[in-house]
Amino acid sequence: MQRITPFLWFDNNAEEAMNFYVSVFKNSKIKRVTRYGVAGPGPAGTVMTAEFELDGQPFVGLNGGPHFKFTEAVSFTVKCETQEEIDYYWSTLSEGGETSRCGWLKDKFGLWWQVEPSILGDLMADKDPEKAKRVMEAMLKMDKIDIDPIKRAYDGTTD
Repeated sequence: MQRITPFLWFDNNAEEAMNFYVSVFKNSKIKRVTRYGVAGPGPAGTVMTAEFELDGQPFVGLNGGPHFKFTEAVSFTVKCETQEEIDYYWSTLSEGGETSRCGWLKDKFGLWWQVEPSILGDLMADKDPEKAKRVMEAMLKMDKIDIDPIKRAYDGTTD
């Protein structure tokens, strides 16, 4: 059993969000949907919680009402091996939402994601401060991360 599970507060579309996320990520599944009873606080029969896994990571979505919204203060990182993966997650997750800088995007439910190449952290933490600086400078110019310019910046080569 997973010890720590992200618990996401939605207004009234936790089930819709769950179905979307499960369709986006491979190896994902719906675990359980619970509904409000006559005691509420939501209308009887409507979705209270939606439990699901995204690539093995459990999540719970709660239809808790309009009291709280997602912010950039909490986001989920999607590590990608190829540019094709980055392109897929970037376009799919940002559809109906908005894009931001350095691989960040907000999906149509207001949840924030970071879509990045799995090598990015290692390149930015390189022992050679000039290499790390070039990678950081290249990334700061991007919205969606493009692996090739990042690698060229690391190597010190130009287009």
